[in-house]
Amino acid sequence: MRTIVYGVILAATAFSTAAQHRADPQQLDDAASASMILLGDPQGYIKYDINQPLFELQTAWIADNIDRLNIRAVLCTGDLVEQNQNLIMNRGMLNQTSRQMWESVSRAFGRLDGKVPYIISTGNHDYGYRSSENGMTMFPDYFPIERNPAWFDCAVAAFPNRSGIESLENAAFEFDLPAWGKVLVVCNEFAPRDEVLDWTRSLIDSDRFRGHKVIYMTHSLLNERDAARTDNEPYAITPHNWGQQVWDKLLQPSHNIVLAVSGHEGDTGDFEDSIAYRTDKNADGRTVHQMMFNVQTLGGGWEGNGGDGWLRILEFKPDGRTISVRTYSPLFGISPSTRHLAHRTAPHDRFDMTVE
Repeated sequence: MRTIVYGVILAATAFSTAAQHRADPQQLDDAASASMILLGDPQGYIKYDINQPLFELQTAWIADNIDRLNIRAVLCTGDLVEQNQNLIMNRGMLNQTSRQMWESVSRAFGRLDGKVPYIISTGNHDYGYRSSENGMTMFPDYFPIERNPAWFDCAVAAFPNRSGIESLENAAFEFDLPAWGKVLVVCNEFAPRDEVLDWTRSLIDSDRFRGHKVIYMTHSLLNERDAARTDNEPYAITPHNWGQQVWDKLLQPSHNIVLAVSGHEGDTGDFEDSIAYRTDKNADGRTVHQMMFNVQTLGGGWEGNGGDGWLRILEFKPDGRTISVRTYSPLFGISPSTRHLAHRTAPHDRFDMTVE
């Protein structure tokens, strides 16, 4: 009898889970498309325990939509934590130790392990003690390649970090997207060293990857609003290259980088203070799209809720040249009462990028 009752409970639980109402189910514009999800800097969610479930909501939403949106990868702009390795909490700006923050962000991404690859361009707060006083980071301890089997088939190259450890801070991932062919996503550490830029340039120009469309990720590239490139930043980490040098040394001379993604910059105010977008021509005269997305102050400022759940859905259309960008919040979309707030539709929030 106990076995029968237990089976009934399991069946009821399974039915309840399968039957959960999705207040605002998302779908692709074209069923033949694939997508990637872009997450901004999570540090604002992670530095307060009360905010941490909001980032887990984002990764849980991604896991729930892998099949519906044909999600092939998740891109994260970095600053996973507020302070990489600091024992003393500044209670005016956080209530978690560094280890608690790393454990929290690791737990959130754990919802995606074995399901979809996620690619992170580590940020200034992920290094040093508080903010990139040096190149020390706990990232490899919490994000070794073995933790996510979804990386095994797509990770194709890696390069040592500032401590000489081969790490996913500098790594390349290969995807085959419908109608797009081979796409290579390459992430670089914060303020990448010359040798990292040299490695990236040699990799994407090699015989194996020269014909790929390349998406490049690094934490610092564009400022908010005016989309000027970052330069002369006040961080002690060295050697370094800021956004302008990354453009001069890698993006502009490249032949196959079609999109560069970053975070890092932002300010309190309007949504436009958390994003930026520009296009420029590379050495071959082809357009390089550059997009900054860092929404950590939305939802109450620097000490608010961490970003109101905003993320971006990048839909790779089956024409092989259009990436449609949508800005969406699972936090608002989870309830019928707030789903009307879950979509941003201004021109800077919903637009198409045409890859040449």
